[in-house]
Amino acid sequence: MATAPKPAAPATAPAADDAAGGKKKSKLKLIIIAVVVLALAGGGAGYFLMGKKAKPAGEHAEESHEAAKAPVFLVLDPFTVNLQQEAGDQYLQIAMTVQVADDKQSEEIKVYLPQIRSRVLMVLSSKKASEINTPDGKKQLADDIITAIKKPFSERGKPQKVNDVFFTSFVIQ
Repeated sequence: MATAPKPAAPATAPAADDAAGGKKKSKLKLIIIAVVVLALAGGGAGYFLMGKKAKPAGEHAEESHEAAKAPVFLVLDPFTVNLQQEAGDQYLQIAMTVQVADDKQSEEIKVYLPQIRSRVLMVLSSKKASEINTPDGKKQLADDIITAIKKPFSERGKPQKVNDVFFTSFVIQ
């Protein structure tokens, strides 16, 4: 009788090992699944948070645009000039607005407005209709006007700070 329990004991031992091994395998699967789920959750959270950080930076960029100084414009009275002859008499009637750096520059230009108008008239009257009839010609004319306005008012004076010239009316006849 002593011999019978011995074979039964080894038979139950492998069954116990299989049960313990099955528990270990299910725990391992559970741990792997938990790690994968946590990795996915972490990746999703990182994407979400990084996406949220990009928006405030964009909003901050918009705020910095709003914080920039408003442009300063100086409207010039319309000009009417004779153009260089090509095929008969032609004239140009033009109105423009000048964009300057700041209010101080605008006030300085207003003081010298007769000199500015004279410079612009000289530039306009030196052109032919065919030169200024195209978009490229108008751009070149604007550049020439900017160059004329930027010149110092006195021999030792500082150049004017003119950013751009905008044509508000442009008629060639």
